[in-house]
Amino acid sequence: MTPDQYCQEKAAQSGSSFYYSFLFLPPERRRAITALYALCRQLDDTVDEASDASVARLKLAWWRTEIERLFDGKPEHPVTQALAPHLVACGITQDRLLEIVDGMEMDLDQTRYLDYPALQRYCRRAAGVVGELSAGIFGYADAQTLAYADRLGLAFQLTNIIRDVGDDARKGRIYLPVNELQQFDVKAADILNGRYSDNFSALMRFQCERARRAYREALALLPPEDRRPQRPGLIMAAIYYALLDEIERSGYQVLHQRISLTPLRKLWLAWKTYVTGGRALWRQIGS
Repeated sequence: MTPDQYCQEKAAQSGSSFYYSFLFLPPERRRAITALYALCRQLDDTVDEASDASVARLKLAWWRTEIERLFDGKPEHPVTQALAPHLVACGITQDRLLEIVDGMEMDLDQTRYLDYPALQRYCRRAAGVVGELSAGIFGYADAQTLAYADRLGLAFQLTNIIRDVGDDARKGRIYLPVNELQQFDVKAADILNGRYSDNFSALMRFQCERARRAYREALALLPPEDRRPQRPGLIMAAIYYALLDEIERSGYQVLHQRISLTPLRKLWLAWKTYVTGGRALWRQIGS
């Protein structure tokens, strides 16, 4: 199995919505984004699948060294070997890749966030920097597109947090800010034990509104000349924005289940966004 085939298999196995945004890319860019996604999956699995935090830290330390080897021209892992040919052409930097590792390590260091600014710092490392790297792979002419990509990464991560409240609680993590739980009078024990309430619904409505605002802010930052090359990100936005709709329609029933879209609906949204250049998404989000 070649490094590219390894990454392709890793991406396909995940069933992630990101996979659908890769389908319409030219082969070279598709290989680059698939390698980046596979790296993110490897890092994420290192934390999520480890039963011992000290073992996870050792593995993340190995990945830091591997990223250094990548930029020294001596990658050992199939994922970094697949990423290596794209470093210069796609503007992939060592600092940004290491920042992703920092974000993964935050999941080992803390399971709560005091307020939204603290959560934003986590989202920057977990998703904003990935957005910037992805924008470089897709291609852009205006540097402001990086600000769009960072904000879109925040919107994606906020959506993930909303979708995964129950899953994360079963791992002992609550990403919803502590002061906002207090504001809506929702106890951490209620989330950890899967107890719904009117207060919980109000809290989740607040979270969804903030995520929607992040999507609007992101689209407002995207320069018109870069809308076409950035269509893969717009495809993801269409899929994730539809996911927010599903979560709201369910009455925010996210404590006992992981709400998702069907593969067919994701493919339809991807195709529609690609062929319209995201115009339907702009109308829906209101930018």
